[in-house]
Amino acid sequence: MLQFVPCTLKSQSIKGIKVCRSVIDKSFVLLARRKYNRMVKYLNQSEAINVDKDLFEKYKFSVDQLMELAGQSCAVAIARSYPLSLDSEDVSSNRVLVCCGPGNNGGDGLVCARHLKLFGYSPEIYYPKRTNNELYQRLLHQCVENGILVLENQRIEEATADSTVFLHKYVIVVDALLGFSFRPPVREPFVHIIDMLKSTSVPICSVDIPSGWDVERGPPEAGGIKPQMLISLTAPKMCASKFDGKFHYLGGRFVPEKLESQYNLNLPKYAGTDFVVRLY
Repeated sequence: MLQFVPCTLKSQSIKGIKVCRSVIDKSFVLLARRKYNRMVKYLNQSEAINVDKDLFEKYKFSVDQLMELAGQSCAVAIARSYPLSLDSEDVSSNRVLVCCGPGNNGGDGLVCARHLKLFGYSPEIYYPKRTNNELYQRLLHQCVENGILVLENQRIEEATADSTVFLHKYVIVVDALLGFSFRPPVREPFVHIIDMLKSTSVPICSVDIPSGWDVERGPPEAGGIKPQMLISLTAPKMCASKFDGKFHYLGGRFVPEKLESQYNLNLPKYAGTDFVVRLY
């Protein structure tokens, strides 16, 4: 399995009071969340669409350029939070399932899968709704040429009845199915896989927004997937305020200062040459 740094329960004496280290860590996380909730602007759907539009039209970024930066950022954040296992005898110890949709979110997932492979992981791709767009075909081709297995749709659909066993082959599932342009409800062919993700205990990493969530209101009333990790891209979306998982990263160190100022994004500073910054 992937390596996790255990939280050792140590006691500290603060002004004569014994305090459990885990309590201190939880308090730090809560303070960090409040800090960044005040600082960073959370975008509504219209703002997210307009920011992307400006990046393409005003600042002349290409779709594949931003997709490469975003997908690489996701892979870096995942590698930082779920380090590679050193157990070379366990073939499943670094296996990752990357679920990709037909839009830009799915393209980010394809790029992420390629970089995870280069980092030493064993990604597999589930791509239930492919597109004829040349860009996505090239991204998928790059994955295949890098030795990444692309699962047949039927394998996932047949596994619905016993999703626990199927998904437990993986140490993490990357959710890159539906992006910020999604409007509920979830439709086929994504119903099966999202139902599986709702019920699994395997850690889920969602790219930009958890699939099936409303970009502004968050998870559906009937319950949605509960990712352990969220990687916001460009800037967090409003639904990220409802995320209560373990890791929240901001990825995509490409936003021009003029654009940040125009939308009052108040983005945090990236350290050194990092592609990602942990919000909490």
